[in-house]
Amino acid sequence: MDTAITGNSERQRKIIHVDMDAFYASVEQRDNPDLRGKPLAVGGSAARGVVAAASYEARTFGVHSAMPSVTAKRKCPELIFVKPRFDVYKEVSQQIRAIFAEYTPMIEPLSLDEAYLDVTENLKGMEIATEIALEIRAKIKAVTGLNASAGISYNKFLAKMASDLNKPNGQAVITPKNGPGFVENLPVKKFHGVGPATADKMHRLGIETGADLKTKDIAFLQHHFGKSGPYFYWIARGIDERLVKANRVRKSVGAEDTFDQDIHAVEPARDGIQPLIDKVWGYCAANGIGAKTATLKVKYSDFNQITRSKTVSRSFQDIQELQSVMEALLMPIFPVSKGVRLLGVTLSSLEKAAGPDDTQLTFGL
Repeated sequence: MDTAITGNSERQRKIIHVDMDAFYASVEQRDNPDLRGKPLAVGGSAARGVVAAASYEARTFGVHSAMPSVTAKRKCPELIFVKPRFDVYKEVSQQIRAIFAEYTPMIEPLSLDEAYLDVTENLKGMEIATEIALEIRAKIKAVTGLNASAGISYNKFLAKMASDLNKPNGQAVITPKNGPGFVENLPVKKFHGVGPATADKMHRLGIETGADLKTKDIAFLQHHFGKSGPYFYWIARGIDERLVKANRVRKSVGAEDTFDQDIHAVEPARDGIQPLIDKVWGYCAANGIGAKTATLKVKYSDFNQITRSKTVSRSFQDIQELQSVMEALLMPIFPVSKGVRLLGVTLSSLEKAAGPDDTQLTFGL
C-alpha cells in the first residue's frame, strides 16, 4: 500500500517541501505598499475573530495564526487587520504551482501556500535537490515578488521539518546520515503530525523527544495512539515512505482545534471555527476540488461529541457560502449546558474540478 510507513526503502528519494513565508500577509503587503514593514494580521478584527495569518513584523510581538484577535491586539497595539482575499491567494498559488510543474509532475499541495515535490527524477535532469530548491525559490520571487522557504530531505516528514529550520526566505537539508539523529533530538511537540493534545499525551507517557519515542515498540504506540502508532514508530527512526501523491482527491478533508479553555458562548465558537474553515477551503482551492457536504464536529468538556452535516446540490461556490452553512450548523448548538473543548470542520462528497474532457471522479485515500 503506497501510504504505508515501513522500514524497507527501495531507493533514496529526493523530496522538497516548499512553504511560502507568511503567505496571506505577504500578498497583502506586496499589493499595498502602505502595509510593508508594519505588523499585519489577515482575518479577524480589533474587536473579535481569529487571526488567519500574521506578518513577520507582527510575529515579533508574539502574534500568530489561530490567536484570538483581542489577544493579538493586546500583544501588538499597532496591529493592522485586513480581510482575507482568497481569490487573490488562489491566483498566486496557481502561479507558484506552474513553477513547480517546470521541474516535476509529482506535486502534492497541502494548502494554497505549501506543497511537497518529488524531484528524484525531474524534468530538468538536475542531480542535486538543493539546487532545484534554490532555482524554484528564485523563480517564485521573480514571478510573484514573494519569498518562499524550502526543506530538502529523503522523505516527506523530514522535508517538512527542514523547511522550518531557516525561515523566512531560506532552506535547509536533512541528509540520510543526519536524519535519525535530527529526529532523536527533536521535541515531540515540534513533530509534524503531533498536535497539542497528542503532545500532552506523549508527555504524560514520559515521551519528550524523538529519542524517548524511539524506545517504545509498535504495540505500545498502537495501544496508546491507535492507527497513528506505526507512523510514530517509524518517524522516530527517520523513516517515512509515504509517496508524494500528485492530483489526489481525498474522500474528505478536515481540520479541528482543541481550545485552551472550554467555550460556552456562540461568539467565541464562531471565531474558533473560522480558521478551520479557512484551512479546509484553502486545501480544496489549492487542489482544484469541490465539496458538497460540510460537517461540524463538537466535542464537549466530558469528551462526548456530536456531528451535524449539510449537503448542497452542487459544490460550494465560495468560502462565504461555506461560512453560511457552518454558521447554520453551529447556531442550534447554543446555548450549551457544558463547555465545548473542541470544534472541527470537515468537507466531504469531494470531486475533482472537471475540465471539458474530464470526468468527475472521487478517489479514496
